[in-house]
Amino acid sequence: MAQLRQEVDPGEAGLDAKALDRLDQHFAHYVDEGRLPGYLVAVARGGRVAHLTTHGRRDIAAGLPVEADTLWRIYSMTKPVTSVAALILMEEGRLSLDDPVARHLPAFADPQVYEGGSGSGIRTRPAAQPPLIRHLMTHTAGLTFAFYHNHPVDALYREAGLDSAVLPGSDLAGTVDAYARLPLQFEPGTEWNYSVATNVLGRVIEVVSGQPLDMFVTERVLGPLGMTDAGFCVTDAQAPRLSELYGETDAGGIEPIAGLPLRGRPRFLSGSGGLVASAYDVHRFMELLRRRGELDGVRLLADETVDLMTSNQLPGGADLRAFGSRPAHDEPGNDGVGFGLGVSVVIDPERTQAPSGPGTFGWSGVATTTFWVDPGRDLTVQFMTQVRPKSSLRLFPDLKRLVHEAVTD
Repeated sequence: MAQLRQEVDPGEAGLDAKALDRLDQHFAHYVDEGRLPGYLVAVARGGRVAHLTTHGRRDIAAGLPVEADTLWRIYSMTKPVTSVAALILMEEGRLSLDDPVARHLPAFADPQVYEGGSGSGIRTRPAAQPPLIRHLMTHTAGLTFAFYHNHPVDALYREAGLDSAVLPGSDLAGTVDAYARLPLQFEPGTEWNYSVATNVLGRVIEVVSGQPLDMFVTERVLGPLGMTDAGFCVTDAQAPRLSELYGETDAGGIEPIAGLPLRGRPRFLSGSGGLVASAYDVHRFMELLRRRGELDGVRLLADETVDLMTSNQLPGGADLRAFGSRPAHDEPGNDGVGFGLGVSVVIDPERTQAPSGPGTFGWSGVATTTFWVDPGRDLTVQFMTQVRPKSSLRLFPDLKRLVHEAVTD
């Protein structure tokens, strides 16, 4: 078992130790107030960890502390990993960004697009173009989530039993077929809507590779990178290190809630949000991307493929805020931020909510985990905790500001 460790003094890495202390104190205050159970934060320059802090509890009731080898449900931070797996198949010539999804998943043949109405009165029309693999990776395929509650197609997802994006009792193949039976929210390639698309991508990986998603991801991504604790389930030996999952209460506190069923291989393998990982695992993945596809002599992707993954792919070069007609996306944090193939990308630093270098890319998870890579500063950052917020817990802008203040060169 590998464990993340501090490798260099902050000053040697161009970081201000006093500013990093302020960062630690800021988030420790959230723990002291009972708004976070505990956290881990790590900052690296040039691949060397220059700041690593653990604070608070991974399990409050049991009194167990957060440690460097604590395991975290990374939820949507799974999406970039799944995207790398798909890009490996692309480089091998087994998959193309411009393949129609239906070439690999026939259930997506003859897609219908929402035209108007609601409920039983919804009107649809044939899509002008089919959804492509690139649309899955950029969330421009016209798919959605059931929990948005802001469009008639969302309601159809709920009626189909897809409230949590999983067809109850089904596997990935059955769930993706259920998505395919529903109309698209808009013409593929014309808008951005964060969605179940990476689950569909995971199913494409299964069909193209001939392997279950967890097996392919482990053999082709996690294993080669030495991400030894990452996976879609935890073993008996790993279980004591898994953090408890908490939810934010209406009063602003936290309470334990049910999370992913991680003991034993899950029937539903979620390419969107199924992974568990340690901070060391996340550091290894960030390093792969920071180094443009190669790590410790192992090359998973070509430089140019990582450059494509981490450049804005949205229609017209727009940022995420441009697609804010839906309340879920009309957020200040989307100003100046585009989207690549599985990661967000800063395209206009002057418009971002928090200090960010141009080309900074990364993604976050619903349990308040995040990572980003700032190529211009040769900087990688991760923050781990396990709280599903309602709305008031907005830590990441402060995290970005505090890290920015610590960079001295």
